[in-house]
Amino acid sequence: MKLNLFMNKLLKLFLFLSLIITFGFQQKIINCEIETSLGTILVELYPDKAPLTVSNFLKYADSGLYNNSSFFRVCTPQNEADRSIKIEVIQGGNIDETKSYPPIIMENTSITGIKHLNGTISMARSGPNTATSQFFICVNDQPELDYKGKRNPDGQGFAAFGKVIEGMDIVLKIQQQENKDQYLINPILIKTIKRVE
Repeated sequence: MKLNLFMNKLLKLFLFLSLIITFGFQQKIINCEIETSLGTILVELYPDKAPLTVSNFLKYADSGLYNNSSFFRVCTPQNEADRSIKIEVIQGGNIDETKSYPPIIMENTSITGIKHLNGTISMARSGPNTATSQFFICVNDQPELDYKGKRNPDGQGFAAFGKVIEGMDIVLKIQQQENKDQYLINPILIKTIKRVE
């Protein structure tokens, strides 16, 4: 009888601790403001789905390394006309390479489940596991940037980690700026990227 009572209490304690661990350690969505010379873009980041990628982005933001960087590249229907796999994005986060942190392991869409939809924020890269500071924001849905997409020949796609929740009008303004071979004639200043409540 005493053993049954003890086991019952032990089971309740185990269930209670399981609930604390499950709900107490879940990471919440993190919001960040990207303040540009054309206006502010508000993004939400998903540390529960893409912990390495979000942590990397926040490391640059929290240390001020994104301050005075820029959105410098845009992909538009016009400047992508000759490519077989076309995309629409704005790319930013170019910092002094000597201040870059080591590249991160790529959490592609097959791992995170975060697809490249209109407003998705994702890491720019060359090969797999090469992303450092540069990121891009999708204009319209871009499935060819997901895992097994054809934009990058390696088929690994890109590491999406959040989405724009306010300021897509600013994203579109940036995309419409004058460019030459996808690079903006006058890059758009990123004043700061900071966490907000």
